[in-house]
Amino acid sequence: MTSATHSTLFPQVPDSADAVLDGLDPEQREVATALQGPVCVLAGAGTGKTRAITHRIAYGVRAGIVQPTSVLAVTFTNRAAGEMRGRLRQLGAGGVQARTFHSAALRQLQYFWPKAVGGDLPRLLERKVQLVAEAAARCNIRLDRNELRDVTSEIEWAKVTQTVPADYPAVVAKSQRDAPRDPAEISQVYAMYEQLKRDRTVIDFEDVLLLTVGILQDRHDIADHVRRQYQHFVVDEYQDVSPLQQRLLDLWLGDRDNLCVVGDASQTIYSFTGATPDHLLNFRTRHPGATVVKLVRDYRSTPQVVHLANGLLGQARGRAAEHRLELVSQRERGPEPAYTEYADEPAEAEGTARRIRDLIAAGVPAGEIAVLYRVNSQSEVYEQALADAGVPYQLRGAERFFERAEVREAGVALRGAARAGGNDSLLDDARGLPAEVRAVLSTKGWRSEPPAGSGAVRDRWESLAALVRLAEDFERARPGATLSDLVAELDERAVAQHAPTVQGVTLASLHSAKGLEWDAVFLVGLTEGMMPITYAKTDEQIEEERRLLYVGVTRARFHLSLSWSLARSPGGRSGRRPSRFLNGLRPGSAALGSRSAAGGGGGIERPVAARRKRRGPALCRVCGRTLTDAGEMKLMRCDDCPSDMDEALYERLRDWRAIRAQEISQPAYCVFTDKTLMAIAEAVPASEGELAGIPGVGARKLGRFGGAVLDICAGGDGVEQPAEGDEEV
Repeated sequence: MTSATHSTLFPQVPDSADAVLDGLDPEQREVATALQGPVCVLAGAGTGKTRAITHRIAYGVRAGIVQPTSVLAVTFTNRAAGEMRGRLRQLGAGGVQARTFHSAALRQLQYFWPKAVGGDLPRLLERKVQLVAEAAARCNIRLDRNELRDVTSEIEWAKVTQTVPADYPAVVAKSQRDAPRDPAEISQVYAMYEQLKRDRTVIDFEDVLLLTVGILQDRHDIADHVRRQYQHFVVDEYQDVSPLQQRLLDLWLGDRDNLCVVGDASQTIYSFTGATPDHLLNFRTRHPGATVVKLVRDYRSTPQVVHLANGLLGQARGRAAEHRLELVSQRERGPEPAYTEYADEPAEAEGTARRIRDLIAAGVPAGEIAVLYRVNSQSEVYEQALADAGVPYQLRGAERFFERAEVREAGVALRGAARAGGNDSLLDDARGLPAEVRAVLSTKGWRSEPPAGSGAVRDRWESLAALVRLAEDFERARPGATLSDLVAELDERAVAQHAPTVQGVTLASLHSAKGLEWDAVFLVGLTEGMMPITYAKTDEQIEEERRLLYVGVTRARFHLSLSWSLARSPGGRSGRRPSRFLNGLRPGSAALGSRSAAGGGGGIERPVAARRKRRGPALCRVCGRTLTDAGEMKLMRCDDCPSDMDEALYERLRDWRAIRAQEISQPAYCVFTDKTLMAIAEAVPASEGELAGIPGVGARKLGRFGGAVLDICAGGDGVEQPAEGDEEV
């Protein structure tokens, strides 16, 4: 059976409707041919659900049963929607609308607003945090940065669950939701936030759904218009639908039942956003005649990885667990999952970087390796460890591939060369499409060998190298293809956001890794208090944390490593315990309830301290107390010890960081965290050596930002002359 995840990058378009079905397994084929009435696909991780539903749409279109413009396929991320559009195009089913819920609703809102309301649609508020902060201030409620973020998320939850400000306290009490502040205060801030939006004629992303629902409910003529346009609906990741999204879907459908939903209750990990698996679990109750198909053949992961994933869910409880799918691996055997216990977090990061370097040396591409953690604040120590090990990496959530400056420049150069054809002297000695692309991109910084180290120059090279690999794959799939053909392919991919793979180790949170997969996955920081997270109190919250770990495990195709550390910092108290979710799975542990172990062979590795550079305990430079908190260790003093920070320098560094973060389209903490800036403002380094000695300033960040920081510390403005090949400075 052809793997659902390792198909050819540029497959030939099927020459008939029946050819669309070639290569599908019996269950996938059943999905693809069930074109009428309600259909519910229960699809486990790695079972080819996207393959099944895209072939279903393509088969209906190619067979003439479904008009492409009558199909609306919705999912939850732009990346997933882009992938779906790309696959449909490769199957000869262009013209199908594949969008996120918000994108589809915004398109309809923009089209119908003049008719339904009149005038122009209000401006869309890109970030609501600042307006929430102003609302809190007007209510005389002080929120620190973390509280502001939490209250903003709480307002988003209230809106997608269709809870108005006045009802918020009662709804929180009834649902036993753990609110980040007094519910009465949040209700006040929520009401003021809505008032400020009205005063300034702006709407937020949740309003896009609410207003679309309102128009479709109130204007039957507009609802009929939408229903005439769209006759068939497909919803991916249906376990993540919120009550508001379900209401919108019901209005799109009307009294029809041509609906296909796909989901897995065991991958419900976004309840904090209002997502609930109830709509998936209740689908057969709402649609008694529905066709139900289960996909359990796992084409992604080895039997060893699947065995661990099944064992993890085997200990789950609750309604979602009652509907879990037992996966069956379709791959050859692979290595056992590795369990490693480290003395402290720096040792865990160094050990992980060392193993990654060994995997790359053994032939595993860096782009096929991921380090996954529970919260984003865990990334910094791994960034530094990978940079110190000379391993390229990319943070999940950076700017989209086709929006990178070097990719846009490369596109312009390739388009110019394609127009010039044989008249471009640059292509005189190039034979074949890949050679032509290499010749053109050599003027933009590409070389056959990557630059040493990491940083902006390496990032630029990785982007250009991804385009070179894409050209090589394209030429193999389309012998005789021209540069113009490749430019057209790149244009279509840019529209679909179907990016090629960039060769760098991925650092990502478990939540942002959903829907992705790699040959090798490192699950790090698996300790009690982090997995499950400390604020998960109720049984359902604990079970969602278990499902989150399950999602992490099932991202791995072949190599899987699970690790934890006994202390936060070198010399700290070794009081941590491995995650309870590993009980009965990791060697030598017993499951709760005396369950037999499901982890298979292997053992727990405990690296000897002598294998890494020994570290002494971190001591406060003011009082001499041993430091264990990561933030205190960066400052090299206790939080409550007096600071000698240069406040003016700190503010200049913050201003510079904000500008720099905007330039590279990344969050500010990806440049330097607040604690690191405070440490710099206290130390006022005068040389690269002094700056490098500050925790949080690794070799990568020293090379990328060190010159500007030292200039600011010396009284300058941090504006450097652009380094050759660095488009970001």
